[in-house]
Amino acid sequence: MTAHAGTAISLRREPTHWHRVFGAALTYGALVGVAIMLGTPVAWLLVSSLKTEAEYMAYPIQFLPSVAVWHNYVDAVTLIAFWRYALQSAYLAALFSVLCVFTSSMAGFAFARIQAPGRDALFPVVLALLIVPQIVTTIPQYIVFSQLHLVNTYWPWVLWGLSASPFHIFLFRQFFTTIPVQLEDAAEVDGCGQFRVFWQIFLPNSKPALATSFIFNLSWIWGDWFHPLIYLDDEKTTLAVKLTHGYVSNQGFPLTMPKLAAAVLYVIPLVVLFFVGQKYIIQGVVTSGIKG
Repeated sequence: MTAHAGTAISLRREPTHWHRVFGAALTYGALVGVAIMLGTPVAWLLVSSLKTEAEYMAYPIQFLPSVAVWHNYVDAVTLIAFWRYALQSAYLAALFSVLCVFTSSMAGFAFARIQAPGRDALFPVVLALLIVPQIVTTIPQYIVFSQLHLVNTYWPWVLWGLSASPFHIFLFRQFFTTIPVQLEDAAEVDGCGQFRVFWQIFLPNSKPALATSFIFNLSWIWGDWFHPLIYLDDEKTTLAVKLTHGYVSNQGFPLTMPKLAAAVLYVIPLVVLFFVGQKYIIQGVVTSGIKG
């Protein structure tokens, strides 16, 4: 037996230095390739926003501007009420995100910790809602909101936020299952009810999941073009809608360069938000997958 074991051990070859170097080079090469593929459109947008109209339309393509035209950014914020629409977008995104995070976390807590009849049967139904195309519910929702006279108000976003999100319910449910049950038991011994356990124990220990959910919701509403277009008029609409048709000349022709500059300004808040919260996003997503 010893001989066989020695033979088996001898047949097991350790990776050589060159194998490790080749594996690392292959991995980093793939990562660099993906980064270039994803970053090229962003770099092109940044460079193009500093060109003149003639340079942007030139053929063959002129990759760099001869002189940076910073006035494109001045036009971007002056040709439309840029900051007012940005503020309306931020308000709508924050309002929806806070409500959705709160209701989704409550539902996730219920699915993770409260032993209720039918809980395990209801959770797959919630997950099934993730595969329902949004377009299926668009027309019925619009009819309902129209009959309730909620069109051209922000109430649809309030109601959507209060109704929670299946994905974020799943996110919180997975995260809450990783919190030690001893904390919950100790709180119940001290006389805490279920809501106090949720509010004082689970939420303070769920910063990664809270930040992840908030950032995802905020990004979705900030970038949503379709719903503000059909629900809100020109005065109450969001920046995403105004970017599509707000930059036109007096003759009705599109003003491409200010629109490109406005697009750069439009994505900056999301980039900043991601870099500020990326640690929490990684923690929230990774930790939520530890336990099912």
